[in-house]
Amino acid sequence: MEDMSPSYKGHRYPVEIISHCVWLYFRFPLSFREVEELMLERGVLVSHETVRRWCLKFGQAYANGLRRRRSRPGDKWHLDEVFIRINGERKYLWRAVDQDGMVLDILVQSRRDTAAAGRFFRRLLKKTGEVPRAIVTDKLCSYGAAHREVMPSVEHRSHQGLNNRAENSHQPTRQRERAMKGFRSVGAAQWFLSAFSGISPHFRPRRHPMTAPGYRAEMTVRFALWEQVTGVTGRPAAA
Repeated sequence: MEDMSPSYKGHRYPVEIISHCVWLYFRFPLSFREVEELMLERGVLVSHETVRRWCLKFGQAYANGLRRRRSRPGDKWHLDEVFIRINGERKYLWRAVDQDGMVLDILVQSRRDTAAAGRFFRRLLKKTGEVPRAIVTDKLCSYGAAHREVMPSVEHRSHQGLNNRAENSHQPTRQRERAMKGFRSVGAAQWFLSAFSGISPHFRPRRHPMTAPGYRAEMTVRFALWEQVTGVTGRPAAA
């Protein structure tokens, strides 16, 4: 695979420090100031504003690198939308995951009508380059209308109880939203959640079916892949 590690030209801190701060911020419910404090405990003097700039510059690049190295998505997609508060206004977070829980895309929109559902469908098809065998949604009527318009040949299953996969995928976002005390703007929410949905799940394997040694082995592979994506090491991750 072609090396597409981000450039760190002009940064006086080594890549190990930068990537570690970005990992801390997107992996755990921490503020920029809390990341600053954790780094200070390790003897690294870096301001919370510097951490913020690193996350803005490299967060999405790291998330994209991880996505490029993922396997192809499954052929059954689960779609769901939840409301979020941005400056006191209700907005909607649309999310799609495959049958294995891999996040395909997220989109923050002001509405949840047919136009919004259709926009999300078209974005999904373009971003993944795939057409699913089936989509699973709740009973929101907008899904059915958009489905008939955008992907009529795809099987559509509309049932409240079938969509737990997508609904469960919102839980880490809800936890982070509470820790951040909400989002300040639609753009900020879209930026954060796009990077967050690419980085956080990478370090959250489904642990319940794993033994402790199996979990540690899996995490070793995932950390090696993270180092490859961020440019800490050029060594390929183990398969």
